[in-house]
Amino acid sequence: MRTTFLHSVRTVRLRQSAWPDSRLDDLNARVTELSTKVNEMDSRLTSRIDSLQHTMIHGFLALTVAMVTGFLALAAAIITKL
Repeated sequence: MRTTFLHSVRTVRLRQSAWPDSRLDDLNARVTELSTKVNEMDSRLTSRIDSLQHTMIHGFLALTVAMVTGFLALAAAIITKL
């Protein structure tokens, strides 16, 4: 098992050392392109989460106002019956 692992490590090292500069440049370009795409997706996702947060806050405020109005109406009804 250990011998197989060491052989694999040596094979990977040999493969890595044989990469030409043009291939490394291509890899670098692909990584840069993917990084740009991830950043764009992150900014879109962030804006969607922000809009969802704003919607949730508005809904919470509307529910709070409705509850306070209901409690005040109930209190007024109880007070006027006394």
